[in-house]
Amino acid sequence: MSGMHQKIEKNIGLMIVLIILVVSVGGLVEIVPLFFQKSTTEPVAGLKPYTALQLTGRDVYVREGCYNCHSQMVRPFRAETERYGHYSVAGEFVYDRPFQWGSKRTGPDLARVGGRYNDEWHRIHLNNPRDLVPESNMPGYPWLARDAADADTIQSKMRTLRTLGHPYSDDEIAKAPEELKGKTEQDALIAYLQVLGTALKKGQ
Repeated sequence: MSGMHQKIEKNIGLMIVLIILVVSVGGLVEIVPLFFQKSTTEPVAGLKPYTALQLTGRDVYVREGCYNCHSQMVRPFRAETERYGHYSVAGEFVYDRPFQWGSKRTGPDLARVGGRYNDEWHRIHLNNPRDLVPESNMPGYPWLARDAADADTIQSKMRTLRTLGHPYSDDEIAKAPEELKGKTEQDALIAYLQVLGTALKKGQ
């Protein structure tokens, strides 16, 4: 056995192949079953796909890099659940492509922010966070209140998501541009924030 061990240690090519083999088998054993578990592939009770306004807000959220400082994942630890509420479950995010769990957390976690504050609070916070949280180092996003929500591409986005399994109806897709009419990117982002974490609350 020691001779085989020495042979592997001295042959870097063989060692790399064996490491890749072990990691691949371990990955298959750990990851593949998740694709067939209902808890990871089916939405939690009460979860609906994002409306046209919320979907546009999510795009703004991603475009502005909000995920760089704010995670959307409550870890299953006591300190986490006491601060943020129920830990995050995969069924909450089946309509997120890609999901925004993340690992870094400079600002507060946003997984349960939906309904915690009213729309006006979010407006003030997005325009100048220090008006509400003096110690905040988050920049303001005042242009979101001026820029119109993008209604030109929303239907194509919803059609694409429908091919991936999101249950959008023809009627919802047809009415999407009208839903965004007269709305700003700030309106859309707030709509997105206000829905985060609400499905799990409803299902409990």
